[in-house]
Amino acid sequence: MVPIKEIARLQGRSCLGVALLMTIATGAACSRTPLDDPTRTAPDGGDDRPDTTKLIGAQPDALADLPADLRPDVATDLRADLGPDGKRPAVAFVSVSVGNEFGCGLKNDGTVACWGDNSFGEATPPAGTFLSVSAGNLFACGVRTDGTVVCWGGNFAGATSPPAGTFASVSPNTVFACGVSTAGAAACWGFNGQGESSPPAGTFASVSTGTLFACGVKTAGTIACWGSNDSGQATPPAGTFVSVSAGDRFACGVKNNGTIACWGDNTYGEAKPPSGTFVSVSAGYGFACGVKNNGTAACWGSTGYGQTTPPAP
Repeated sequence: MVPIKEIARLQGRSCLGVALLMTIATGAACSRTPLDDPTRTAPDGGDDRPDTTKLIGAQPDALADLPADLRPDVATDLRADLGPDGKRPAVAFVSVSVGNEFGCGLKNDGTVACWGDNSFGEATPPAGTFLSVSAGNLFACGVRTDGTVVCWGGNFAGATSPPAGTFASVSPNTVFACGVSTAGAAACWGFNGQGESSPPAGTFASVSTGTLFACGVKTAGTIACWGSNDSGQATPPAGTFVSVSAGDRFACGVKNNGTIACWGDNTYGEAKPPSGTFVSVSAGYGFACGVKNNGTAACWGSTGYGQTTPPAP
């Protein structure tokens, strides 16, 4: 008998593997257009993958060596990742970030695509592959696969001129940006009228930029903020946090125990989060939202446009 691992290898290349697999599992046969037929379908479209329903009922010991995506006890629908036409989509996004009337997304091939207002070139990203992308006010920045940062769009006060070096993350906002280097140091560039581009020393796990201020979670879990402090937004509370998000003159963070703490401007109640435990939080302009442990979203602060009334999951 042909070893099951060899069958798994063959199924991705020819009908032989599928035929052998079906014979073991259910006795099903396999037919396929000859390899030399110019009308045959390319094998990367998903057409050569067996229907999982034909594998249901197969003996577990006979399928134990199969790849995870062929195991009926692991993946019950092998075509769930395919489009309506049965083929894998040519372009898919893995993340998206929105700025001021434009947005950018990271594709599954590592390239970046942007759309919306392009008055300053903010929707025209450079070529190349990226690990992440983040949109700011009139510009955007991304971390390339080699760790360097590149920015594009409005270069007000040097906002699109990042320093040399390698970075783990980047966060642009109005006219400045900050990032965490691969060594853990915070670095900022662009406008520095309020000290927003002068981060403190120390090692950071993450950084978030707001309106003329920024906050970061240090590796010890404490929060450090710098820049404009006219509303107390650069004066974080004590305690240990897992994440922080800087908004417009206020900021919020998720503590180690899952509760949220906010500080700074509270004109609309944006610095008064609800009780409960959360997995993430995002501070915006006069309001903030967080995802609770049960998967529901909760928002607080300004209610003028219904922004604090998220839909039910």
